[in-house]
Amino acid sequence: MKNRVVITGIGVVSPLGNSLEEAWTNAKNGQCAIDKITKFNIENFPVSLAAEVKDFDTKDYLNRKEARRMDLFCQYAIVTAMDAWKDAGLEGANPEDFNAGVIIGSGIGGLSTIEDQAIKMYEKGPERVSPFFIPMSIINMAPGYVAIALGLKGHSISMQTACASGSSAIGEAAKLIAEGKSKLMVAGGVEAAITPLAVAGFASMKALHDGQDRNRASIPFDADRSGFVIGEGSTTFILESYESAKARGAKVYAEVVGYGSTSDAYHITAPDPQAYGAKKAMLEAITEAGIKPSDVGYINAHGTSTSLNDKIESLAIKEVFSDQNVPVSSTKSMTGHLLGAAGSLEAAFCVMALKEGILPPTINYENSDPECDLDYITEGSREQKIQYALSNSFGFGGHNVVLAFKRWDDSNE
Repeated sequence: MKNRVVITGIGVVSPLGNSLEEAWTNAKNGQCAIDKITKFNIENFPVSLAAEVKDFDTKDYLNRKEARRMDLFCQYAIVTAMDAWKDAGLEGANPEDFNAGVIIGSGIGGLSTIEDQAIKMYEKGPERVSPFFIPMSIINMAPGYVAIALGLKGHSISMQTACASGSSAIGEAAKLIAEGKSKLMVAGGVEAAITPLAVAGFASMKALHDGQDRNRASIPFDADRSGFVIGEGSTTFILESYESAKARGAKVYAEVVGYGSTSDAYHITAPDPQAYGAKKAMLEAITEAGIKPSDVGYINAHGTSTSLNDKIESLAIKEVFSDQNVPVSSTKSMTGHLLGAAGSLEAAFCVMALKEGILPPTINYENSDPECDLDYITEGSREQKIQYALSNSFGFGGHNVVLAFKRWDDSNE
């Protein structure tokens, strides 16, 4: 028999706020976190908008020397992991009692460090490259630093499935617990890629919205959508076996009941026009949860505000859910696209939607698209008690990851 997997802690650093409470409050209130880029001079760039993390400070988590030797993405990961650990009531606990491990996903990793060190080498010579360059930039240092900070000696894995990375991390961590290989896992996604090179690269692909109006920039499913808005941040979960959580009297946010993971095997950036992989991933998650499509009360869509993604995802949802008009929203309308950290933040919003019976909106939706004709919750947050929710995440390379969550109450025990 597989172990049940529950969520006992959540830490958030995001454009909507640097705690779960702040980010969720702003999400359900429909706040837009998109604004002018401040991280670098955008004078010669075709894109001017992003969803940046604001007021981030590591002083309560790292000393100045430690922080200087870490790329920002590792700082985000450590802060959210430590917040989640505390939120789960694990301060003072011995991680070895749980065979605890960590899986953190990132789409790009330490790109700002790579950019800075490349400039330094070409301007000042190879001898000026920092000895910390490699450990600052490689993706596996996010779980590495988290493992060191929390003393996690179980599985330590970095996950890279592009914009599905955070969801993949959660799904794979849940599998380890379900299979009895760990009692507790720290899992989530992180990204800090609002950098000149990343923005230039995505802009060159024509993937980014290039307008000036922050309220018409990230508009998933709207007929006028024209590209995504890049965001950043991290969300980390404490996943735990139900028996472990029960034994220590831990609070439970929700239960992880399904995980679907597929590949389009179609194109490096474009989704399969038949939506086969996205459909299959949703069905896998639903089947593993032991439920029917009609049991799903909410879907947090990948919903990037790009022409192809939104159309193909809508097709996939329609084919899986048939005539059921399941409520769908894209919180990327508020947060922008956090790339490898998107799935984990959106999973947290699913969990809170289940917990509070409030479905977050798709904001700034104005013009309908006949190819996107679902219930996108465009009128503001909706009060609706639900039992199951899905979180969709799709990534370049054809990665499709879907997580299924179940509402937690006394009847679950």
